[in-house]
Amino acid sequence: MDLLAHLDLAMLLSAAGSIVLGLFVGMLFGALPGLGLTIAITLLLPLTYTMEPLNAILMLLAVYQAAEYGGSISAIALGIPGTVMAAPIVKDGRAMAQESSPGRALGFSLYGSTLGGLVGGLVLILFAQPLARFALRLGDAEFFLLGLMGLVAVTAFAERDPIKVAISICFGMIAGTIGLDVFTGMPRLTFDVPQLYEGLNLIALVVGLFAFSEAFFMMAGNMRHRFMFDARQMKITLTLREMLGGLKAGMIGGVIGTLLGILPGVGSTVAGWLSYSAAKSASRHPEKFGTGSGEGIAAPDSANNAVVGGALLPFLTLGIPGTAGIAIIAGAFIIHGITPGPQMIRDHPDLIHGIFVGFIVTTFGMFLMGKFLSRGFARALVTPNFVLVPGVLILSIVGVYTSRAQIFDLWLALAIGAGAYLMRRLDYSVAGFVLAFVLSPIIEVSFRRALLISGDDYTVFVTRPISAVLVAVVAAMLGYTVLKALRRRPPARREA
Repeated sequence: MDLLAHLDLAMLLSAAGSIVLGLFVGMLFGALPGLGLTIAITLLLPLTYTMEPLNAILMLLAVYQAAEYGGSISAIALGIPGTVMAAPIVKDGRAMAQESSPGRALGFSLYGSTLGGLVGGLVLILFAQPLARFALRLGDAEFFLLGLMGLVAVTAFAERDPIKVAISICFGMIAGTIGLDVFTGMPRLTFDVPQLYEGLNLIALVVGLFAFSEAFFMMAGNMRHRFMFDARQMKITLTLREMLGGLKAGMIGGVIGTLLGILPGVGSTVAGWLSYSAAKSASRHPEKFGTGSGEGIAAPDSANNAVVGGALLPFLTLGIPGTAGIAIIAGAFIIHGITPGPQMIRDHPDLIHGIFVGFIVTTFGMFLMGKFLSRGFARALVTPNFVLVPGVLILSIVGVYTSRAQIFDLWLALAIGAGAYLMRRLDYSVAGFVLAFVLSPIIEVSFRRALLISGDDYTVFVTRPISAVLVAVVAAMLGYTVLKALRRRPPARREA
């Protein structure tokens, strides 16, 4: 009832256009292999300067939700996932598309994505306020440990080399300290460049990290490459019996996706594969997995979309982003001077309840747009790179320049893009970098303020029961990370 008390119909109507724009861009970029949700969110982020906070946030969340489903379109139509998260859908989705019809496979994907979005959204609505009330009891020591735990989790659960992920996080932390010291007012790592006194421009940073680096990747490949596929039988059709057949797998994916979304750094990639395995174990027909099983499509698709609601929960209540996508969306909050965390739940109830309602509306909107426009988005797959690359670059340059109207930001984005390109070539983690950049102010300010209040007493980080539990969790994850790093070493080096 409290939710309905804050419901503002006029506000929701004004946000409808933003949601539709976000859904369209997200589904289109998600479907196009090589682009994906981070680039879509990055390119729309500059638009949020001129938008109301609620509209801006809902537009970016719509991009996130729609891109998760959009990645399945190319996975089913081409056998090439549009996003990394859609990789578990390729095997069953492509097999069903070839043996039955692409529309039937897209149906399992769309219904699974919608179910996952609803599960994640309901968990967000039910648990955000209790968690925020709990968070109000936390002190600076606990917030420092929560931020630290988020970064350690990124390293512990990353699929790539944990040492390279840790190095990426260190670079992100260093980048986050550029600018004036908030305690002393002294410039840090600014090299007497006035444009850096306020820190790195967030728009230039994310555009360089994701949009420019991806454009460089595409230019390094075959610019004339064009995908070909049969666009027949793309109409989404699913019988009631088929929908009910995928319901259990969708619920399994929804629960797993929501839980893993809450854990920083885990994200959709792990959730998709884990839900696929769990659904196969729970299925009455596990032998059909890999040969075109509807359950094998619904489970990972549901998990991918459930991650969005799960990742929003720690972000809105604690200020800790769970995924790189949420970290970029944090930029919209920063642009409008809003600090995510327990105080936001208390001080901005209209915004929070608008996000809750808008999130559910976005999920249903994704279903309707996917139901009627998936065939159109599939046709966009034939767009060659020599068309995509100029489009991405033009939108990136316009977005960066309009954020502060400074040429310096364009050069900054270009330099960051070149650095991100090298990071990806050498298999370092760009996602870890951006998460560390966003968490850096929380970690530093909480750490220094806790020491100031306690008179430089470092036991402040272990004296309270919650702090002691968080320290134990961080230590356990560090131990797991070390073991994982040792197992990845070649046997010869281990013996040496």
